[in-house]
Amino acid sequence: MTTKRTRAADALGDLILDVFRLNGLLLTAGDRMVARLGLTSTRWQVLGAIAFAERAQPVAWLARDMGGNRQNVQRIVNDLQRMGLVTLEVNPHHRRASLVVLTDNGRRTFDEASRVQAPWANGLSEGLAIKDIATTRRVVAALRKKLELNGERAST
Repeated sequence: MTTKRTRAADALGDLILDVFRLNGLLLTAGDRMVARLGLTSTRWQVLGAIAFAERAQPVAWLARDMGGNRQNVQRIVNDLQRMGLVTLEVNPHHRRASLVVLTDNGRRTFDEASRVQAPWANGLSEGLAIKDIATTRRVVAALRKKLELNGERAST
């Protein structure tokens, strides 16, 4: 038995395809933007998760907050550690799950990436209404929440 998709499901399918395409373009643009800093988009994303966390977190928590896979985030944290951008500190609550902390060089690198990104973001947002951006963000957040509640999040 086949179930016919609703019009809303068809519209959502189109949106998902556009989001996939947008994600690819954003990753390519990010890679170009931060290449001279020795970063990739994924390294930059993990640095951002560390920089914006309220306190130092273990890899599993970073992966959860990013909606990612713990093993993938661990691999990137290892790369960032070899580059001297993060360090691992003892976690008083869990002996084996070290806390990931930005080094001074990591903070400078992340800040420089943010400075490079500002004019790009300004240009990309030109002509878009803030209310439309806010609406899009609410829709994306609602979809993310539904997926998280249904256990669709990547396993950590």
